[in-house]
Amino acid sequence: MSGSSELSPEILEELHVLLQFNPDCSQQGIKVHHHTASAETVAAAGRLHAKGLITQDDGGYLTSLGHSAIEHARALLLIMQPRLH
Repeated sequence: MSGSSELSPEILEELHVLLQFNPDCSQQGIKVHHHTASAETVAAAGRLHAKGLITQDDGGYLTSLGHSAIEHARALLLIMQPRLH
């Protein structure tokens, strides 16, 4: 990954796919259906698989690296939520 602090559309789509998984249930996976999902979502799932975050190029289950990534992603989302005053 480059030193850029900008999030590319590809990374944002990967995060969107990753956040579809339930990190609290390792027996629950997802399936990205090629005929109903957008081309961007299908490609993002393939990239997540290539990076070792999910078990199949069309979803499957989170790997241990995927579990770690989703924990960090969810923590970031929590931090970024607007604060109520």
